[in-house]
Amino acid sequence: MEEVTVERVVAAPVEEVFDWLATTTNYTRSRWVLRARLARAGSGAPYGVGAIRLHTWVIGWFRERITAYHRPRGFDYVVERSIPPSRHEGGRMTFTEVPGGTCVRWSTTAEVRLPFAATITRLLVRPLLIRAFTAILDTADTALRTTGSTGPNRSL
Repeated sequence: MEEVTVERVVAAPVEEVFDWLATTTNYTRSRWVLRARLARAGSGAPYGVGAIRLHTWVIGWFRERITAYHRPRGFDYVVERSIPPSRHEGGRMTFTEVPGGTCVRWSTTAEVRLPFAATITRLLVRPLLIRAFTAILDTADTALRTTGSTGPNRSL
């Protein structure tokens, strides 16, 4: 199993950053995510506990379930199914107010379920996940800087 963690300060208030990153359809603004949709709404909020998110990334397809939702401080998720097949021990995004914006920490622990899984995960999947997570956080920063708190592209 490999743990991947990416951190970035997004220049926007914590509530806006949380809402943007909790809303899976925003990920398609990044070149890494081809399709994303909410398959089932969660409890108390569309992307709350129990929500099912479907993602088609450049690196695969993922069905995720939100397991914890604490707006605007963080949420947890688990990949229930994926192509290529993987074992996922959970992912988490946390959001902390800092001077200049919001520090986002995105971590996940997983490995592909293929022959030589540990080697493939370490040498190929881990660097790709780091690039993808970083690109999505960069996209969030750009989108939130462009639209601001009252911009038309803000998704809830």
